[in-house]
Amino acid sequence: MLDHLIRRATVVDGTGGPAYVADVGVRDGRIALIDRDAGGVKAGGRVGHRARTEENATGLVLAPGFVDPHTHYDAQLFWDPYAAPSLSHGVTTVVGGNCGFSLAPLHPGRPADADYTRRMMSKVEGMSLAALEQGAPWDWSSFGEYLDALDGRIAVNAGFMVGHCALRRYAMGPSAIGGTPGAEELRRMTALLHDAMDAGAWGLSTTRSTTHSDGDGRPVASRHARPDELLALARAVGEHEGTQLEAIVSGCLDHFSAEESTLLVELTAAAGRPLNWNVLTIESTVPGRVPHQLATSERARAAGGRIVALTMPILTPMNMSLGTFCALHLLPGWGEILGLPLPERIDRLRDPAVRDRLLRGAASPDAGPFRRLADFGRYVIGDTYAPENDGLTGRVVEDIAAERGTDPFATLVAVCVADDLRTVLWPMPTDNDPASWELRRRAWDHEDVLLGGSDAGAHLDRMCGAPYPTRFLGDCLRGRKLVPLERAVRMLTDDPARLFGLRERGRIAEGWCADLVLFDPERVDAGPATLVRDLPGDGGRLDSRAVGMVSVRVNGVETVRHDVVTGAVPGRVLRSGRDTETVATAATGKF
Repeated sequence: MLDHLIRRATVVDGTGGPAYVADVGVRDGRIALIDRDAGGVKAGGRVGHRARTEENATGLVLAPGFVDPHTHYDAQLFWDPYAAPSLSHGVTTVVGGNCGFSLAPLHPGRPADADYTRRMMSKVEGMSLAALEQGAPWDWSSFGEYLDALDGRIAVNAGFMVGHCALRRYAMGPSAIGGTPGAEELRRMTALLHDAMDAGAWGLSTTRSTTHSDGDGRPVASRHARPDELLALARAVGEHEGTQLEAIVSGCLDHFSAEESTLLVELTAAAGRPLNWNVLTIESTVPGRVPHQLATSERARAAGGRIVALTMPILTPMNMSLGTFCALHLLPGWGEILGLPLPERIDRLRDPAVRDRLLRGAASPDAGPFRRLADFGRYVIGDTYAPENDGLTGRVVEDIAAERGTDPFATLVAVCVADDLRTVLWPMPTDNDPASWELRRRAWDHEDVLLGGSDAGAHLDRMCGAPYPTRFLGDCLRGRKLVPLERAVRMLTDDPARLFGLRERGRIAEGWCADLVLFDPERVDAGPATLVRDLPGDGGRLDSRAVGMVSVRVNGVETVRHDVVTGAVPGRVLRSGRDTETVATAATGKF
């Protein structure tokens, strides 16, 4: 007997092939039956097949569960096994431990390392420090113990990279910041990496990005690593089945330097494993960026490696504030002003000379891709708090400035100062033009471009990238229609599953794992981001409701019904080798 039977669904199976109508049956967490005759005269499934439960899915699309290749749910899964809001939007498998940051290993003899890690994650990934302190047990030492602490208590499938910063901190202690490992420290670091991959880590993640600083404002540990250290770790990754590399360098957001390109190529070639990076930004005002960035992938293939760029298929708004840490701090000269104590910060922002200096920095070449934040007239005012700002929510700054007869940046600052800098600001996207979307469509055709980069689980009160699958599907079905539904589903499912070597996931096929999403093609979408306060310590995060998602199943068990979690936790910690297979870097074509 089947556990569940989904009748007369329009199956989009993840391969990119044409949709078809079928009955799909689930048993013991696997897809046990696909009856394509369900759309014909039989229309009721195979004779003799019975199910404990069933549903009529006429007019609904059944697809494989979506795979999000770049998340930071490493801590959130302890207090939120449903990985909200990703699971509600059909994401059944998440990849964590990215950007060089993982919560393990932790040195058992240095309890202060856990505090350092929490403060680092709070700063660099925008996580609530109170939630990190109160929401996770922090009772592990090894990477295997961390994975064991999650296994059996999560609703999504989750795989994790081991972060270079954690390896360095364990092996070198505080000297991981600024220091170079000696021979014994490098041996210890490599042994820790081997132990982590033996336990199921998917490989190594690292960062050299200048945007990544720890809780004390210093460059995170992996930024101090020399190439020989990175290459030694990469070679260790290549000794384990089903492993990967993930790396972030400063040029990821804009323009790889020659040195960065060479390093990435050497890492993937040394490991003999795919390397992915985040995130390829695409805009028509910089048409040369995509070919320049993807030239590194071509170099990697020539060297026997594989480098894959992640890119988002939607625009993810990020709210800003002059009162808390956000991307504005990364503009040249802004961090020293916005990092001042609040009263002093307000005084400096009131100074026209300071504002002029900030504007020059924001528009300078050194601002790189963050220059897009410099058009302050196109900011939309979000939440306000002072009586004098009543009625400004939802209005564009340049319109307010025209009414007041002041320049846009001075107007924005005046609004924020009235709120003691608590005002929420939403920059309008500069890359929402038809030409930018056409460049994206073309980039998606490239064999080394993969959808992803949501950062789900990070920057919780600043951005909400987790709903990208439903928003992308809605756009493909009823919006720009840049790709057909069958291809869109493949881009969200089989493509990432094949890159990571996931065993029997990413497609609807008999015998494969029953990670399934059922949605209404007439309605599927994501609602607007709204602030909710449900984190440990009463912290806030941005949430987005799923629209048109009827059901989400993980390993055959329903976890979400009409955007409401069922309470079931059938997810698995996916471990390298057991749940992933090695992906050949010499492979040709799209994943």
